[in-house]
Amino acid sequence: MFGLADCNNFYASCERVFDPSLRNKPVVVLSNNDGCVIARSNEAKALNIPMGAPAFQIEKLIKKHNVAVFSTNFTLYGDMSNRVMNTLASFVADYEIYSIDEAFLSFHGFEHFDLPAYAAKIVKTVHKNTGIPLSLGIAPTKTLAKIANKIAKKNGEYFCILNTEADIIQSLKITAIEDVWGIGRRYAVFLRKHNIQTAYDFTQMSEAWVRTNMTVVGQRILKELKGIPCYTLETDIPAKKNICTARSFGKMLTTLPEIEEAVSNFTARCCEKLRRQKSSASAVMVFIHTNQHRKDLPQYAKNIVVQLPQATNYTPELIKHTIAGLRRIFKKGYSYKKAGVIVIELVPESSVQGNLFYNVNNDKTQKLMHTVDELNTKYGRDHVRFSTQGYGKAWKLRQEKLSPCYTTKMDDLLDIK
Repeated sequence: MFGLADCNNFYASCERVFDPSLRNKPVVVLSNNDGCVIARSNEAKALNIPMGAPAFQIEKLIKKHNVAVFSTNFTLYGDMSNRVMNTLASFVADYEIYSIDEAFLSFHGFEHFDLPAYAAKIVKTVHKNTGIPLSLGIAPTKTLAKIANKIAKKNGEYFCILNTEADIIQSLKITAIEDVWGIGRRYAVFLRKHNIQTAYDFTQMSEAWVRTNMTVVGQRILKELKGIPCYTLETDIPAKKNICTARSFGKMLTTLPEIEEAVSNFTARCCEKLRRQKSSASAVMVFIHTNQHRKDLPQYAKNIVVQLPQATNYTPELIKHTIAGLRRIFKKGYSYKKAGVIVIELVPESSVQGNLFYNVNNDKTQKLMHTVDELNTKYGRDHVRFSTQGYGKAWKLRQEKLSPCYTTKMDDLLDIK
C-alpha cells in the first residue's frame, strides 16, 4: 500500500498558522513581484477567485470581501514543509518527497495495522506539530493513492483508504479522466472523444489499445488504476541535469551595472546548488528580455551560452563568465524585465576533466567556497558575498505584502503579549 500525504492549501495554511485571525477567511498568495494568484484558501475559491488571476484584475473583489493577500514567502513555506516531512518520516520507514507540500509514503509491512486509525493519527499529529491541515490517501498504487487523496479532501475525514475492489471501482467511477495522475490535457481530450469520461472507463480499455494510442506511459497508468504497481518510491533524489535561477525584476532596469548585479546573484545561487549536489558546470547560459506585455515599449530578448575552460562550481569563476556573456548580449535603449542564469552540461565534481593550461579547481578555491557556504548557512544567505553581488535593491522582487519569516529569523519571532 502507498500513501499520498498532501497539505491542504499549503501556502495559505502556512500564513494562517501564525495568524489565527485568518481562519475561515479568504486568503490568497501572489506570485513573484506580487503578480498573479498562485494559492487560495477554500474561502477564496468560494469567491470564484481564479488561479493565475493577475492581482490588479481582482482588486475590487479583494476589497469587497476583505481578502487577505500575501506575497510569496518561500523561506517560511520551505521551513514549514521540512517540519511536515520530518513528522511524516516518523510514521513510515520509506517516503518520497514529491513536492513542497506532497509526499508519498510506503505502508509495506503494515498489513496487520489498523490502517484507518493509523491514518487518522498521522493527520492529527501533523496538524498538532505544525498547524498544517493534511489529507492522506492510501491505496495499492501511487496513482490510486492520488485518487484516494482527492477523495480525502472532500470527505471531511482528511483520509481515505482504498483497500477493497469495490472501493477502488467506486472511486474510479467518480474520478473524471482529466483528474487521473499522468493524464494530461491533450490525452484527456483524446480519450473523451473516444467516450472515455472517467477513470473507470479507461480501465475497460485493452492494454494493446492504450499502448498504441498512449505509448508505454499510458499502459503504466492503466495498470496502476487496476491495482498493479508500476511506480516505486524514489527515495534517492537524483542530481539535476541543469540548474536555473531567474527572476523578474521589481522594476524595469535600463543600465548594465544593475543587471550585472542581478546576474551575479543568480550565478551565486546556481553555484550554491551545484556544490550542494556535488556537481560542476561545463557551460553556462545567460538570458535577458524585456516585458513582452508592454506593447508600448520596444522589445528585445537574447541568450548566450558560454563554454567554460574547465567544469567548476567555483562562484567567482562562474560570475566572471556570466558577466562576460551578459555584456555581449546587453543592448542600450531597452527596459529589461527579467534575467536568468542556467548552468548546464553538469558533471560530478569528483570527475572533472582537467585542463593543463587552466586549473581553477584547487584546494584553495574548494576550501574558500566550503567556508563561505558554512558561514552563510550559519548566519544567513549572502552574509558573505562577492563584491559583484552588491547591495542594490533595484532588481529585487516586489514583495509589498510579505509576512515575517517566523521560524527562521530571530527578529521575526512572534511576540506573545
